[in-house]
Amino acid sequence: MRIVMQPARRSEKDVEQHYQDTIVKPVVFDDHTDVLDAATVDRLRGLFPDGQAQMWGVVPGKKGVNVSRIKKMAPGDWVFFSGDKRLYFGGTIALMWRSKDLATRLWGTDGAGSTWEYMYALSGTRGFDIPVEEVRQLLGWNPNRNIMGISVLGDEESERLQTYLTLEAATAAVTDDAEDAADAERAAAAVAAFDGELERTARRAQRGEQAALKRSLVSGGAGRCALCGRALPAAFLIAAHIKKRSECSDEEKRDLANIAMLACTLGCDAVYEHGYVTVGVGGILEISPLAAGIPEIAAYIADRLSGRTVGWWTPQREPYYQWHRTHTFKEAPPA
Repeated sequence: MRIVMQPARRSEKDVEQHYQDTIVKPVVFDDHTDVLDAATVDRLRGLFPDGQAQMWGVVPGKKGVNVSRIKKMAPGDWVFFSGDKRLYFGGTIALMWRSKDLATRLWGTDGAGSTWEYMYALSGTRGFDIPVEEVRQLLGWNPNRNIMGISVLGDEESERLQTYLTLEAATAAVTDDAEDAADAERAAAAVAAFDGELERTARRAQRGEQAALKRSLVSGGAGRCALCGRALPAAFLIAAHIKKRSECSDEEKRDLANIAMLACTLGCDAVYEHGYVTVGVGGILEISPLAAGIPEIAAYIADRLSGRTVGWWTPQREPYYQWHRTHTFKEAPPA
């Protein structure tokens, strides 16, 4: 999964109108079958059974400057919308196609008479509020670098940002049969050619503070999950970092009294780590609207977490919970 940076400043009147028309209000496929080819409509309906999807597009640019960048994009990639020095919205590219007629109908044309004909539909969208300065520091960019035109990040930068913000790909079009067959042939050839060692010694780096964290949170061989409140044996509880450990400073990692909470391995650790729940100011559990799209997760949250207040919250721990809310929690897209 690569990361695509899509400049879209909502402070600009035209961009805001486009955002309202096709992001806040998804596009209904049946309204546009006269300008969309039947194959694209069928693929959209297969990906979005409710018959509508959020859509965006890219102009070819002067002398086709954007076309080479667009060709690097593919279904399954993640797109970030940026503007006014922030990343504010994102989602998975579900499908890509080209339609000058539909783009003109939805968004009109720009001052040069071009339209946003290189189109894509989005799935699994969520809101963000991440300063571009934070992205610059994370990826080691020049302090003056801005996101000026649509661009596709390289594998290393994409992976770093994906891990940092706990991005997960949503529904996307599958590759065509030819690509699937080629992948299968490569995999079969790799298996047939394997002649390496069958047994290897596995080594795992131990986090120095983990044992101390667990001891500080568990007493008498048992403890209570901070999220669901269940009292469980220590074997079913882990010392979960409130703020993603990889993003903690050394000082934060040593803040053993505040940086972690007990979370059960029966579900709470996973839904917190993947951003389907978070802890608000005062300890009120907040539930991501995206959880409703996964029935098993929604059922777990409704059964164990809905309406709860987390007693583990304190003002000292609030900065760590605040980081989780702004970087990991799956916010609703901004309206």
